[in-house]
Amino acid sequence: MRSSKTSVFAVAACMALAAAAAAAQQFVYPAKGQSPEQQKKDESECYTWAVKQTGIDPNKPAATPAAPPPPTTATGTTPGAGVRGAARGAVVGEIVADDAGAGAAVGAVAARGQSRRQNAQQSQQQAQQAQQAQAGQQATFAKARAACLQGRGYSVK
Repeated sequence: MRSSKTSVFAVAACMALAAAAAAAQQFVYPAKGQSPEQQKKDESECYTWAVKQTGIDPNKPAATPAAPPPPTTATGTTPGAGVRGAARGAVVGEIVADDAGAGAAVGAVAARGQSRRQNAQQSQQQAQQAQQAQAGQQATFAKARAACLQGRGYSVK
């Protein structure tokens, strides 16, 4: 199960980088005939201004504090999932087939599988939330930078 968790985080990281690159890409046109040197200077100053205004620096992404992972065993299940499943399975096995032992075994396996799926889903949701937060920060920074450049006579798209 570790490989699927690792791949979920790898995919989320790649998607976050792609979203950040797309949000940060702006085209700047010197609408008032500014020289390339002046444009470079203005872009640098507007970058610095946008960082100060937003507190976001795309060149130094803030480390998003990861929520602590749910407690799991070496097999990726929540502790106690197998025991709870075994207890439920024993009750069902006793009622249905007069075989509490077989019911307990089936219940334990089913509960562990469900626990793994829930833990993987929770990890994926956390990765998506982190990606959305980062994309929002990139968009905020891009708006601030564009406002500065437009104020200096550039067309920004």
